[in-house]
Amino acid sequence: MIRYDVADAVATITLDRPEAMNSLTTDAKDGLLSALRGAEQDRAVRAVLLTGSGRAFCAGQDLREHADNLEAGRGLADTVREHYNPIIELITTMPKPVVAAVNGVAAGAGASLAFACDLRVASEKAKFALAFSGIGLVPDSGASWTLQRLVGRGRAAELLLLGEPLDAARALELGLVTRVVPADDVLKTAQELAVRLAQGPTLAYAATKRALAYAATHSLSDALAMEAELQDECAATLDHQNATRAFLAKERPTFRGE
Repeated sequence: MIRYDVADAVATITLDRPEAMNSLTTDAKDGLLSALRGAEQDRAVRAVLLTGSGRAFCAGQDLREHADNLEAGRGLADTVREHYNPIIELITTMPKPVVAAVNGVAAGAGASLAFACDLRVASEKAKFALAFSGIGLVPDSGASWTLQRLVGRGRAAELLLLGEPLDAARALELGLVTRVVPADDVLKTAQELAVRLAQGPTLAYAATKRALAYAATHSLSDALAMEAELQDECAATLDHQNATRAFLAKERPTFRGE
């Protein structure tokens, strides 16, 4: 259900249930969380790429499994707390850049997965659907947090309350995705972007993610103080020192994550 490959310091995690539009069963969610943890802990991995196989990125929760849980009186089977929350928190706090290659439909929790990533490359055939309200549920998998930070509270309320699907062009216009490319180029483009990040100053990227998350919930004064603290940490790295020397020598820097 989950494919995991590493090349050029990039861990590619592929949701692999194309016959079910990569919808998420318990096993798929367990596999995804395990793959993300592996990528986080592997020192050889410097960036992560998340995508889906077939014509969908991820259609969200597997509704057949969900219906069985409802029929058995298990409700949501605590999957939000046990599965979705840890997955989203790991993506957003991972000290490595995470790129989503949105190759097709991203609906419900599938859209939330994409929004949690640092950058999103979308196929021109991709569609986003915040379908929670359509089945009488509230947004989960971090959508209430990530979406309004991408498009603002007013637009986020519109997208979540109305649940109207967005095509790739509209998603780009709203700032939901980083780039839109032809369908045949989406994985290649996302891989190139992930490799570029993997070759970059990964310690600075990790600090940037921390700074953005902190600033989102703190005052300007607090954010300035955090920037100063993180800047001191980055200034002490070999990556910064070597890059400064390379700049003065008019050479291309090499970053080693040290």
